[in-house]
Amino acid sequence: MDKKSDRDIEKVYSTSEFVAKLRRLADALEAGERFEIQVAGERVYVPARAEFNVEHEREGDEEEIEFQLKWSHS
Repeated sequence: MDKKSDRDIEKVYSTSEFVAKLRRLADALEAGERFEIQVAGERVYVPARAEFNVEHEREGDEEEIEFQLKWSHS
């Protein structure tokens, strides 16, 4: 398998696009299936074995919540 290059992309979606992606993710999780998403032109396959966490950050008057899915290919 070819080694993929490092990547750090942040993509902004409209509310309706984000909601649709969250619904598809929830459906895949409930079914125990992998989740497939395209981000900035690259298709990413999140395996059913991925780990999930929620991160909250606060700096000054800004706050951020990140829903993270993490896995390795090994």
